[in-house]
Amino acid sequence: MSVKPAIIPFERIASVRGQKVILDSDLAGIYGVKTFRFNEAVKRNGNRFPEDFAFQLIRQEVTNLISQNAISSSGHGGVRKLPELILLPS
Repeated sequence: MSVKPAIIPFERIASVRGQKVILDSDLAGIYGVKTFRFNEAVKRNGNRFPEDFAFQLIRQEVTNLISQNAISSSGHGGVRKLPELILLPS
């Protein structure tokens, strides 16, 4: 099974910890899968990804992204657990 390269809309790219990133939910949506299935596949195939491929946000970073409208608040159908971020190549 081959995977086509993703075309990532510019507005979905965020900057966290000085890195360009995309939320796991956004990347899952681009590939047409549910977020938990995307994360499950990444964990199951961890040996295929670099060590720094993804990292989990801390609560303050989630709050910052909500205030920047990068993600919606949990009261409006947004995240209920801390999202993973996927690092984008420079």
